[in-house]
Amino acid sequence: MEASFNLIEKQEHIELAARALKAIAHPLRLKILCVVGDQEACVQEIVDAVGTSQSNISQHLAILREKGVLLTRKDANRVYYRVGDARTLQLIGMMREVFCGVPQGSGH
Repeated sequence: MEASFNLIEKQEHIELAARALKAIAHPLRLKILCVVGDQEACVQEIVDAVGTSQSNISQHLAILREKGVLLTRKDANRVYYRVGDARTLQLIGMMREVFCGVPQGSGH
């Protein structure tokens, strides 16, 4: 029986998937994405929830922005972050299900 390796067929899809995985394959960045989830969060909310220095968080937020994982919205003197692609949320949901035993669609 011949195994099928056409899970991701197109080269650009492979590269897109690899970039997304590389961007989130860091414990702190993954935690940031879990905190933001399908909502918006400002830097201070992320810092409070993740529990590390603001400069450290800002560094990782910049990487996630640069890779197109997070989008920003400015409101007065605050910057709000949100996940830019629903597929990233799906990935996080699947990881929670696989690694934490939390079914998709259940609360944070």
